[in-house]
Amino acid sequence: MPKAVAAAGVAVWVLAMMPASHAQDGRALVQEHCGMCHALGASDKSGHPAAPAMKRISEFYDLDRFAEILQAGRLLAPHPDMPAFKFDRARARAITNYLRSIQE
Repeated sequence: MPKAVAAAGVAVWVLAMMPASHAQDGRALVQEHCGMCHALGASDKSGHPAAPAMKRISEFYDLDRFAEILQAGRLLAPHPDMPAFKFDRARARAITNYLRSIQE
């Protein structure tokens, strides 16, 4: 394998493992990873009929353990086309803190 290809692969891996920066807060992460299917704003109408609105996610998950669930990649998939997610500690905490702030 050429060294340039190997170096590029390592660079991509390192970027994926970097902790969330201040610019990439929980809201941005939720918009990026969840917004296609889950309602993010005041609306309860999600893009996917089986995806609950994020403002109601505490009805499905204990938010005291949610960061741990995100780190372990153990999200329940209420619909078969939900992708698997696994986040580092900083991103998992950022997402959880944001979700706490929007619960009804």
